Amino acid sequence: MLREPLESGHIVISRAKDRVRFPARFQLVAAMNPCPCGYLGEPSGKCSCTPDMVQRYRNKLSGPLLDRIDLHLTVAREATALNPALKPGDDTATAAVLVADARERQQKRQGCANAFLDLPGLREHCTLSTTDEAWLETACERLTLSLRAAHRLLKVSRTLADLEQVDGITRDHLAEALQYRPSTN
Repeated sequence: MLREPLESGHIVISRAKDRVRFPARFQLVAAMNPCPCGYLGEPSGKCSCTPDMVQRYRNKLSGPLLDRIDLHLTVAREATALNPALKPGDDTATAAVLVADARERQQKRQGCANAFLDLPGLREHCTLSTTDEAWLETACERLTLSLRAAHRLLKVSRTLADLEQVDGITRDHLAEALQYRPSTN
């Protein structure tokens, strides 16, 4: 049910004689455990899940839905500390400034956020060098990514370049964006 509004930004409800379209532009933030017991990958070895159990658990989310989620991150369990020391630059104020600058850059360049670029906008604002384009095509083939996933990779790469305040997308941006795709294991 989330696929259409994630893609189009609206929901259409059709009944006997009426058809109503509602705006539904939203940001989806979701979380799940790595496996049914939640301990997969823990150094303590507490996980008792078999590979089949893990795969069944992960298959509860459809591939087409996962394809529409731009960033997939694995977050390691934090050490229990009541007052952890912050590293320089690890605060929300610094992140907010970086994000605001990147969004302003996007608005000036194309009049919208990178997430809302259509195909002509992708072609205009997410250009790659010939070698980087070939590299990305090879990576998409090896990882069996859909065209939709490739377009989302370009948008994420463009955003990474904007966060670094550089004009062009580099292979480093493409490689980092690929790291945010879901793993197939």
